[in-house]
Parts: sequence; structure tokens; C-alpha cells
Amino acid sequence: MTTARDRPPEEAAEDSSFARGLRVLLTVADRGEIRADELSTLLDTPISTIYRYLRTLTEFGFTERSEAGYRLGPRLVIDTGEQVTAEALIRAADPILVGLSEATGETAVISRRVGLAAMRLHQVESPHPLRVSLDPGTSSPLHAGALSRVLLAYAPADVIEAVIDAGLPTLTPTTPDAARLRADLETILAAGTAESHGESIDGSVAVAAPILRSDGIVAAVGVIGPASRCGVRWRARAARLLPEAARAIADAIDAGGDRATPP
Repeated sequence: MTTARDRPPEEAAEDSSFARGLRVLLTVADRGEIRADELSTLLDTPISTIYRYLRTLTEFGFTERSEAGYRLGPRLVIDTGEQVTAEALIRAADPILVGLSEATGETAVISRRVGLAAMRLHQVESPHPLRVSLDPGTSSPLHAGALSRVLLAYAPADVIEAVIDAGLPTLTPTTPDAARLRADLETILAAGTAESHGESIDGSVAVAAPILRSDGIVAAVGVIGPASRCGVRWRARAARLLPEAARAIADAIDAGGDRATPP
């Protein structure tokens, strides 16, 4: 089975024009800042094609020019303060995710918001032969699943309204409609955690918490496993562990990854 260490975020399953453009965007997000020629080498794509994608992404505000090359643009700003690159986030989170997976017995995941979607950055898989795995680099709607709704709950108000205005397709019977989504977001803010059943993968249960810094939400951390193993006691334990893990990741980011300690 492919793991996060085997498969970088810029990979995409379908070799379509959309997928190639998405690989460019995800690579920019992953590296923080990168030159067009570096993108060309990394993605094995002619530089003329890279410039064509970058021009389109920049026109829509998804990327912007910088002294070092290209970086995420204003439409994809996640925090109001300093940006945390995906690479720094993964480096800081990895040992905490290992501890979470060991403590819960299930797969531990981090996701972050990119526009109106939640992108999975990294995971440490459950040791069980039967486990839930979420491929890094894939994305899901912000209204569907515990990790996604945590990101949405702590997002700016205009992002929440944009998600609702765009429509909320019912992915599963438990996916909330607009009225229930607003109530769910309030509950998440009050509790500091979110829970979902069967929305990421049929028959799965997920619990998630926000990774917060002084300048806003950075990402969401969660654990996900099959419903047959993830009963009430497991969910309660996960809900206790996740806020502590989220704080440890935030501290590790501030320390440059040097203080990362598994829960």
C-alpha cells in the first residue's frame, strides 16, 4: 500500500489537464516558494507548459510571483500571519502522528485548507491489516468529514458563506445540509473537536481537532478507522488526545520541528 513517504503531495491519479495543473498548484503549496524551472524538473514537464499553468493560476489568484519564484496567491491564504509550508507542517507533525496512531491504533492524518477544499498532506497508517487510508495529495469538500469541517469551522466567515453558497452535495446520508452545517460548525467551535461517520470512507469513523497558532488555523489533525473498532470509548479517547496533539504540532512548528513529541 502506498504511504505518504512513498508518494509526494504533487502526485495525482489522473493524467488530465486538470490533474497536471493541480500538481503544479500542490507543488507550489508544498515547497512554499519555487521557481518555474524547478517545477519543470520536479514534474518532468516542459517549462513552457509550466509557465502556461502558472499564468492561469496567477490570473485567478491561486499563485503569485515572488522574488524566489512563485508562491500561493491571495485566494489561497490560510492564515492572516506568516504562512506555514506543507513541508514544515509535515516535518513537525510526523512524530506526533506516529504517537497518535500508536495510542489509538488507527490512521492519523493532517489536512489543510486550499481554497474551498481540504487537502490531505500526510498520514501515519494504522498497523492493523484492515485499516482506513487517505491518500496524501487528494482533497475533499470542506463540508464533508471531521477533518474538513474543523478546517471550515475555523475559517474566515466569507469562506464559510462561499462553501454554503456553492451548494452542499450529499455525499452520504450523514453529510449535513446548510442548516445543520451551521449548527455543526458552532458545536465544533465550542467543543474544539469534530466527529464524522462514513463521510470520508464508507464504514469509517473520524475525529479531528484544529492546529491553531496565534495568527489562525494552520491545519487539522485527526484519526480515522473502521466503525467496527471505533466505538464510543475509542471516540472519547481520540477526542481527549487530539487537542493535545494539535498543540504539540503547533509548538513544533514554532520551534522548527525540534520539539515534536508524540502524545
